[in-house]
Amino acid sequence: MAWEDRTPFDAIKIQFGIGEQQTIELMRREMKSSSFRLWRKRVQGRSTKHRRPDEGSSLKFKCSRQRHISANKISKRS
Repeated sequence: MAWEDRTPFDAIKIQFGIGEQQTIELMRREMKSSSFRLWRKRVQGRSTKHRRPDEGSSLKFKCSRQRHISANKISKRS
């Protein structure tokens, strides 16, 4: 979830119980240093990784542009 750009740190905290700093430490420990640097550069200051204060109680874990499962072409194959 941390690698995915659109998943906010708040969603990771709710689902796994680890905060932003612990997530960063985990990524630093588990990734190659070059991959971690690329990830940090991509994520730092990214609005989709950090919820706006006015979003408050919205606990949606998927992107608004993501298709609903009913519109999934693979599931409609016979």
